[in-house]
Amino acid sequence: MTPAPPIAPKLARRRRLAWQAFRVGVIAAVWVALVLALVLVWFGRDLPRPEAALDAVRRPGLTLQDRAGRTFATFGDVVGDPLRLGDMPRFLPAAAVAVEDRRFYRHPGIDLIGVARAAFVNLRALRLVQGGSTITQQVAKNLFLTNARTFHRKVQEFMLTLWLEHTFSKAEILEIWLNRVYLGSGAWGVDAAARMYFGVSARKLNLWQCAVLAGVPRAPSRLNPRNDPAAAAARGREVLAAMADTGVISKAEADTAGAQIAFSPRPATAGWFADWAADASQALISPGADAVLHTTLDTRLQAAVETRLAATLDGPGAAAGVGQGAVVALDAATGAVRVMVGGRDWRTSPYNRATSARRQPGSAFKPIVWLTALEHGLRPDDTVLDAPLRIGTWSPQNFDGSFHGTVTLEDALAQSLNTAAVRIMQQAGGPRAVAAVARRLGIMGSLPDDLSLALGTGEVGLLELSTAYATLFNGGRLVVPQAIDAIEADRRTVRVPRPAQDRVVDPDLAAMMVRMMAVVVSRGSGRAAAVPGKLVAGKTGTTQDYRDAWFVGAVGGTVIGVWLGNDDGRPMKGVSGSGLPARLFREVAIELR
Repeated sequence: MTPAPPIAPKLARRRRLAWQAFRVGVIAAVWVALVLALVLVWFGRDLPRPEAALDAVRRPGLTLQDRAGRTFATFGDVVGDPLRLGDMPRFLPAAAVAVEDRRFYRHPGIDLIGVARAAFVNLRALRLVQGGSTITQQVAKNLFLTNARTFHRKVQEFMLTLWLEHTFSKAEILEIWLNRVYLGSGAWGVDAAARMYFGVSARKLNLWQCAVLAGVPRAPSRLNPRNDPAAAAARGREVLAAMADTGVISKAEADTAGAQIAFSPRPATAGWFADWAADASQALISPGADAVLHTTLDTRLQAAVETRLAATLDGPGAAAGVGQGAVVALDAATGAVRVMVGGRDWRTSPYNRATSARRQPGSAFKPIVWLTALEHGLRPDDTVLDAPLRIGTWSPQNFDGSFHGTVTLEDALAQSLNTAAVRIMQQAGGPRAVAAVARRLGIMGSLPDDLSLALGTGEVGLLELSTAYATLFNGGRLVVPQAIDAIEADRRTVRVPRPAQDRVVDPDLAAMMVRMMAVVVSRGSGRAAAVPGKLVAGKTGTTQDYRDAWFVGAVGGTVIGVWLGNDDGRPMKGVSGSGLPARLFREVAIELR
């Protein structure tokens, strides 16, 4: 029997090399796996708990609605109802996928084709035009991570993306994105944004509204309808075109919907009122709770007054050296504030000159002096001497430098006679008696304890003085200015109780004051405030060197207060309360319904 030939040395060497290569490969694989495990442990050591996907931490949201139920301001992070895809119009998720992640249903969370396409487009444009992040990646980043552009964060985003794709279905991931995406102006999620921008739930959005919302996430601060309606509309048409490209809608439907995009007129700024109301709410809501404030604001009137004040300051006010102004309007019977404009522009100067600034009211303080005189037995038809007067080194003068001799109290108020005012204060118990009446009407600041108080040398706030006037116009009941009618929290709406309206002025005396202030408008210093066909009563006020000019009065149960001046106290050029403030009062009064 012939023995088998020995294995060729060449074949043996091949087998030996193959075995060695296999061993090296196994060892390398083990080391790679070990290194990868260590890398994952390293990057995962500070990874947020992914189970918190639906419990993301956010700031409590505060939504402010006007008296008609329209949202005009928000604070914190505002969210709406969490919606399922089935609750939404079919166009909404379709629009999001079309513009944000067309291959959403086909990729495993990371879209390599999309990344390559975005890189090519950005390279050709030499700037960042497209992003390559999928919707799943955006959920991972927005819910768990920061916007830091670091390798560490990108690896964590990759890990969380894979976890999300493994844990949730595509529909659930899209739901999370739609309910949590930031859509500008403090609105998180499509329902909050739909209510803020369109006044409806996301359940009721039409095609073009869905497209507009889907376009906002690219640049929420710039593309939302509140900040830039034109940019939001243009972006909405881009989304509609993308939806047509993907076959969700036809090109004709896209063109029709694009032509329908139209936003409601931009609401009033109302920033001063919003800040004031939000501060007032802090003592009424639980810390950390979301809440909706149903306020007393009339946004239509607010917008009109903002426009009127701006026109006054930019037109005749600019020529007369008037730098700032403030206007308030409140219901005389309840103290509900309907309008609060605290300056020229809240965006550039949120300081509230209606509530925080304290200025000398001049003759706008005189009704309190006259009321004190009535309480001491004087009557409108009683007489007082208007003649030169010297008290020590002080010699008050009338505005026009002339004197009128013996006049009635009614005529003295109508003509705003200074020497008569000082004599009336002397007969009414002096400055302390007048200060006591002022405090009873709600003016709580310190007032000078001398006869100059008759000429309005104490400092008051515009809202404070206007509220004091409200007591005279409502028959003598004290009111406290109110911003909030009701608070909605924890799915309950609770009305805010009104402070007790104690009677602090005899109604007959209040009626006498209204009659005298009506004469101020009909034939006195306030004639420029008259409104044909309406009873208007009020008082002008001008301080030394024209540093402050006021008109405070009422028409149809609404008290309107106007102040014009400069923050630094710089004198204006001949602006008195009988001029620009009275005319602005008249313009606001005409806007009342």
